[in-house]
Amino acid sequence: MHATIRATLLPEIIKIIQSKYNWSDEEAMDRFYTSAIGELFSDDDLGLYGQSALYIAGLFFEEMENKSKD
Repeated sequence: MHATIRATLLPEIIKIIQSKYNWSDEEAMDRFYTSAIGELFSDDDLGLYGQSALYIAGLFFEEMENKSKD
């Protein structure tokens, strides 16, 4: 069930990320899944998959902004 929810949310998350950064599908997916938020999204115990695509993308954006400050 969790995998189905994630599979439904992921395209929405990727579209939001693409619209902000102008990345290709592949680049957006690669960057999302190699991020800390992408890792947390895959964790069934955490339950991040239960949040909205916009919320998850927002967390990803925060992570990217924090990385750029380092």
